[in-house]
Amino acid sequence: MFEVSDKTLRLIKKTCKGKKHVKLTIGYLTGNDSGIKIYNVNGELDSYKKYHYEIGSITKTFTTSLLSKYLMENKMSLNDSIQSYMEELKTDQYYPTLLRLATHSSGYSETLPLNKREYFKITLGLISGGGDMNKNNPLKMEFNKMIMLIERNKLRDTDYSWKYSNFGMSLIGYGLGIVSGKGYWDTMNDFLQNELGLNDTYLGTSDNNLHGYDKNNHDCGNWKWNQTNLLSPAGAISSTAEDLLQYAKINIYEDKPYLSLCHKKHGNGKKKYNMGLGWWLLKKNNNVIWHSGGTGCFSSFLGIDKEKKAAAVVLANYRLGLNDDQNIGFSLLEGL
Repeated sequence: MFEVSDKTLRLIKKTCKGKKHVKLTIGYLTGNDSGIKIYNVNGELDSYKKYHYEIGSITKTFTTSLLSKYLMENKMSLNDSIQSYMEELKTDQYYPTLLRLATHSSGYSETLPLNKREYFKITLGLISGGGDMNKNNPLKMEFNKMIMLIERNKLRDTDYSWKYSNFGMSLIGYGLGIVSGKGYWDTMNDFLQNELGLNDTYLGTSDNNLHGYDKNNHDCGNWKWNQTNLLSPAGAISSTAEDLLQYAKINIYEDKPYLSLCHKKHGNGKKKYNMGLGWWLLKKNNNVIWHSGGTGCFSSFLGIDKEKKAAAVVLANYRLGLNDDQNIGFSLLEGL
């Protein structure tokens, strides 16, 4: 049984402090050994229970995993323009490719589909821990708005500098739904459960989900998603530590060979990171792939070291402080 290091325990204790309702779940995988531990404000819990969390932007890695399957099956190409899947778009302007969308180099701003005022309000709410956005999903986009934003935000045929884009990932998801003929929502749920075998991973939230809490320990409930919200491919999935460890194992051993496409460097990221398809790759070691996520009152992290065949998961029903989930996750991963 793996023992959590003193450094990781200190980070967990600091993160849980003052959070009266916190359920912080960590999961680890090393070779054939795996385990899960749950912490609250008083320390590690003796009794074990499976908890369902909103995983936010880790959803993006599932969206690009399905993309890689379609790429391997020659149903899509990374060089395809989004116009290939949206006949409603005008034909006399440039539109970004799937590759640029998947590596956040398309040129779309991180605020889309929100305007600057809406984006500022959300950011302020996250920092202060208050505001209605913690309880209600502010990330909504229907088809007409998506088309309008694409045509309004005219881009050039060039690799833009890295800008994290929920909007861009959502366009990939829309294209996947067009190719399948069933829409993103049904296609992704089928992929999660029947292709990957993740029975506790699904789009949206259910009665099984933990409620989230804000920094004032107020119940936030869960963000609501539905099939008409075209931002779902960027952040709508819920899951458990068990399923995310299973997902990590599938990626490590490449049980689905097409997943290897996601793990290769396809673009530049931030100073310390390169971009796979959806995944972030550590520059100092491209064998380490990871992603974090957050919704109104949830935080998540999944890190995988393919060379060491190790993985770490961190899930919390609070929106944690800046990089807290990443710090715990990388500390756990380094200790495996």
